[in-house]
Amino acid sequence: MNSTADKALMLPDQTRPAIAEWFPILLGLIALYVPTWIDLSRTIWATEAQAHGPIILSVAVWFFWKQGPTIHGVPAAPSKAGWPLFILGLLLYAIGRSQDILLFEVGSQIVVIASLLLILRGWSALGAAWFPLFFMLFMIPLPGAFVDALTLPMKMAVSYVAENVLYWVGYPISRTGVILQIGQYKLLVADACAGLQTLFTLEALGLLYLNIVRHDSLFRNVALAILIIPISFTANVIRVMVLTLITYHFGDEAGQGFLHGFAGMVLFITALIIIMGVDSLLQLGEKRWRGSPVNGSV
Repeated sequence: MNSTADKALMLPDQTRPAIAEWFPILLGLIALYVPTWIDLSRTIWATEAQAHGPIILSVAVWFFWKQGPTIHGVPAAPSKAGWPLFILGLLLYAIGRSQDILLFEVGSQIVVIASLLLILRGWSALGAAWFPLFFMLFMIPLPGAFVDALTLPMKMAVSYVAENVLYWVGYPISRTGVILQIGQYKLLVADACAGLQTLFTLEALGLLYLNIVRHDSLFRNVALAILIIPISFTANVIRVMVLTLITYHFGDEAGQGFLHGFAGMVLFITALIIIMGVDSLLQLGEKRWRGSPVNGSV
């Protein structure tokens, strides 16, 4: 009979093939994309709208590390389909890097990693790594024209709801487009407060929650994934209302200073609380629905 100590001593030997296979690949990816990450940290990742980028990257790396044994544990069945995909990824990187097209440069990471999984381990390994690859989509900067086209209607909707809620509870507030006037103060609802990038960040938060809790119920997973969009909208409305009330009660300096930055944390905490609350309601509704035939039987 093998003891626990004997099994523990065997682990390093089992992990050596994985280290030998993936360590050169990891070095190559680091050499290729660290300059991109450094440039991003000095530019768009330093802005409020794209501050989620390094968080998305860190979470994706953690999921790759967590899935490492599963990815390496699947039977190796290298696929030649990975080579055209690998060439495409390098081409996207070269064009994006040389022409300053972040959509290509950042997005090429997903294509390159997916192709390497196909080349080394096959389709089963790619399937095992689907979530971190999909999660990395949320760190890709979208074209400005596309973002602007969708952001304006979103800001209008958030402004409209925030104005009506605050007016309903008795605050002296009015709205012109995306400008809210409360008392003597005027506030512009900025892209970072209610824009498309904020929605994407909250969508990533919701999908991360779904992946961590891993419900067995298909209904809860699908329903919660669909409801993430209105939940994100609600969290944005709450954030705008918090900033508006801070400005009204404590002045413009408070609204634009430290408390404005804190409102970003309020946004994510609010979204997470709403997601967990909706998830609990879905669980309660599902239990009652499953129990209703039994309770209603004669």
